[in-house]
Amino acid sequence: MPFPLLEPQLPNLPNPDPKPLDHLAEIGADDSPALVLRNRTLSFKDLRDRVARLSGWLTDRVPQQGARVATWAAKNELTCLMPLAAARAGLVHVPINPLLKHMQAKHILADSGAVMLLGTKARLASLEVGDLPPGCEAIDENDVLQALDEVAEPMAASTADPDALCAILYTSGSTGRPKGVMLSHANLWLGAVSVAHYLGMEADDVTLGVLPLSFDYGQNQLLSSWYAGASVVPLDYLFPRDVARACAKYGVTTLAAVPPLWVQLTELEWPAEASAPLRRLTNSGGALTEELVSDLRGIFPQARLFPMYGLTEAFRSTYLDPELVESHPTSMGRGIPFAEIMVIDDEGNVADPGEEGELVHCGPLVAQGYWQDAERTAERFKPSPDGSEYGGIAVWSGDRVKRDADGLLYFIGRRDAMIKSAGNRISPQEIEDAARATDLVAEAVALGVKDERLGHAIHLVVRAAHDAEDAEAQLPKALAKELPNFMQPHVIHWKDSMPLNPNGKLDRTALAQEIVGETGA
Repeated sequence: MPFPLLEPQLPNLPNPDPKPLDHLAEIGADDSPALVLRNRTLSFKDLRDRVARLSGWLTDRVPQQGARVATWAAKNELTCLMPLAAARAGLVHVPINPLLKHMQAKHILADSGAVMLLGTKARLASLEVGDLPPGCEAIDENDVLQALDEVAEPMAASTADPDALCAILYTSGSTGRPKGVMLSHANLWLGAVSVAHYLGMEADDVTLGVLPLSFDYGQNQLLSSWYAGASVVPLDYLFPRDVARACAKYGVTTLAAVPPLWVQLTELEWPAEASAPLRRLTNSGGALTEELVSDLRGIFPQARLFPMYGLTEAFRSTYLDPELVESHPTSMGRGIPFAEIMVIDDEGNVADPGEEGELVHCGPLVAQGYWQDAERTAERFKPSPDGSEYGGIAVWSGDRVKRDADGLLYFIGRRDAMIKSAGNRISPQEIEDAARATDLVAEAVALGVKDERLGHAIHLVVRAAHDAEDAEAQLPKALAKELPNFMQPHVIHWKDSMPLNPNGKLDRTALAQEIVGETGA
């Protein structure tokens, strides 16, 4: 049945039954561009053909419905087609961030039970003995693409249950290794519908896809654009100026980024041919500062700026109407279509205006929980609060917010110890585990310290192992081999002893206060 829109009400937004995700390929006009690659452009007619062929190839190689198939590659034809093709084939897509290294890929492959890994030659070559789980086949992406023209039976559009599992996106928690968020066809379909409409996307729009496709924010660049019949230009950039050049080359109208990239982009000289076509800018992964908002409006005066807040467990929760950015620059805005956002106080009641509480997200965008992790699922996915219009299971975010008398939400803080650096959500424990695994340190605590450019700078506090030689010089080199660049500590603090709390555990709060005192952050 159709889902109620709740707030905000957009008059032109259809109230659809969700469809199988692969139906996104069926929307655009045949001759309209859908995917602009380095060496060629796929029209929507081409997109339909390539999705059908890749689905047929996948079905032939992996006939088991519901099996997990992973990709570990840069943005290209294969990684852009896979969300739709795997869905059509009845498989579950597991995209792995191409910035991750073999140890992180090993965990995701094992945890998901992936039976196939499609990746670039270099990434597959980086795998070590034992990294692939039993029964998992690794295939070079180029071999897959070359085989598509030989597919005997391309698959027609699917009739899958929209509530069926469609993808697992891995996201770090405040403790432990990354956990897999289970997303259905309906989750992803309605997310695409919602974003395309509140952004006001049209068929002549061009989206520059700079964010990783392993992130819900990055993947939605594809899905919402294709729902609108618009085109996407996937881009893996080395330098911020590459983004500006691509905007000029392709006439980009929609650009999504995280705050650290926006800071870098505002430091560039933007020629008119790069800035003028932009119609909308979107931000998530951290709050925009008032200074950054001012800089963006100065460079892109014609573009509408959409600050947004989201969490992988419910995709996207809120956005701030561009008309309110100047008057309410620190607001998170209101719930997006198909999202019911409640503020619940510590007694479990709906908080009054101006009263702090926990942000609780209800509705059909809520994911199905964490893959094979009932304990952590039960901690975050709980029954909706009394008074919810949607009911069912909600995501209790752990983030503290308040709502003003006009219904606008404001972020107060987060309960957990998650480090959010350069738009990446990073588990402190992953960094700590890597540090201890070097045998150079006996104890390690990773903390996020407020930083203007990064959101959080990563500070690693360690005590050297008693038998370690030249630990201070060797630890950065060892971590560089085992952790991706975005997880590398910005500062390493060496201690002779670590403070303990009354329970005998390492006192993270005391360490954080000490570091803040030292840095003045």
